[in-house]
Amino acid sequence: MRMTSSTILKRRSPERDKAAPQHRRAAKAAAAVAAGALALSLTACGGDDKDSSGSPGNTEEAAASKVTLPKLDGTSLEIAAVWTGAEQANFKKVLAEFEKRTGAKVTFVPAQDPIINFIGSKVAGGQPPDIAMLPQPGAIKQAVDRGWAKPLGAEAQKELGENYSQGWQDIGKVGGKQYGVYYKAANKSLVWYNNQVFENAGASEPETWPDLLKTAQTVYDSGVTPFSAGGAEGWTLTDWFENVYLSQAGPEKYDQLAKHEIKWTDSSVKDALTTLAQVWGKPDYIAKGALQTDFPASVTQVFTGGDQPKAAMVAAGDFAQVNIPKSMKIGTDAKVFPFPAVGDNGPVVSGGDAAVILEDSKGSQALATWLASPDAAQIQAKLGGYLSPNKNVPNSAYPNAVQQRIAKALIDAGDDFRFDMSDQAPQAFGGTPGKGEWKILQDFLKNPKDVAGTQQKLEAEAAAAYGG
Repeated sequence: MRMTSSTILKRRSPERDKAAPQHRRAAKAAAAVAAGALALSLTACGGDDKDSSGSPGNTEEAAASKVTLPKLDGTSLEIAAVWTGAEQANFKKVLAEFEKRTGAKVTFVPAQDPIINFIGSKVAGGQPPDIAMLPQPGAIKQAVDRGWAKPLGAEAQKELGENYSQGWQDIGKVGGKQYGVYYKAANKSLVWYNNQVFENAGASEPETWPDLLKTAQTVYDSGVTPFSAGGAEGWTLTDWFENVYLSQAGPEKYDQLAKHEIKWTDSSVKDALTTLAQVWGKPDYIAKGALQTDFPASVTQVFTGGDQPKAAMVAAGDFAQVNIPKSMKIGTDAKVFPFPAVGDNGPVVSGGDAAVILEDSKGSQALATWLASPDAAQIQAKLGGYLSPNKNVPNSAYPNAVQQRIAKALIDAGDDFRFDMSDQAPQAFGGTPGKGEWKILQDFLKNPKDVAGTQQKLEAEAAAAYGG
């Protein structure tokens, strides 16, 4: 995904917020509960791989259920997504099972980011894919407004109703109609670290932001750069900001800023940028070349190089696992802790990718139905680096104890999460490489002393994108 991907979520247009009332109404106390669940779920990451969730619906029996699909011999379908590497390869295995069950032929179409522009060019050329995996609620609304997206049929909606919480259904709606199936979720409130580096340095997992600064200094004093950052991809930097902002300013302010009901020149934004600068502005705290480092490299450089990697930690979603070398065992060599609390509560931020039908047909409706089923999700769950919001995926389908705990935290949070803020923004502000928030935060990483100037630029770009 851009790691599109992303218990925290991200990106969309101003009106799209009306389609997700559950998220907007979630109270600060609810976020605190979800954050607590996340923290507990990641405790003792080195535990065994057994499913200890005990969650209703998250049982082995769910694995036996089979979604009903039609015979589609002779049908050819295309599905587009920005996924590459292992993520794409794993998703193709999910498509292969659909082909096996239905007789259809499904072609994966690699898309460029932002995918809504890619889809627009395909529509203009008269060759849109049957389904597109859209990473932003705002992109879903754009596709609906432009007449590209088609509503989900009864079969897909039935599968959604049985397998998804209301909140996850709502963020796939526009104007009260269901258009999106959130096949993939992302927990973006995590920090992965090299355990050997921590042990050598005598560092411990931090719970608060001051703790994180102390841990970073301990690691630095041991001779290893504390953080890696995939700054070449601006969305990674928005994840940093959103975690700090949600925890420090609180859910209500987060919702207001997401809808541009308060300006980016607000003092709460100043506070968050000033906090970020305590890491971004510290000499030698970020691995060199961050603005030329893409997301996959930002992860691998933490887990290669023995006990002297380029960096000790990387703030990254659960999906980072696909970029951790197989020689590093998850939960033993590669560990993870919740993004530390800056304010009273730790943040709970999520993102995700939704399947949206562009060419309505029996085949495309069947593929959307398949992607809404636990049968499909658990195929990719077993391969790692994937998190499903489908509550009927058995927890034991995830390949290790760390992933099982992350998945359980997401399901246990129910509707009490916040979707990635930049994913809620208009694409021009929150979802375009080299522009808007992505570019401005890249500039801030380069010059973290310019808090006021950064705020002014963010507000100017946001005002233009939101229309005033």
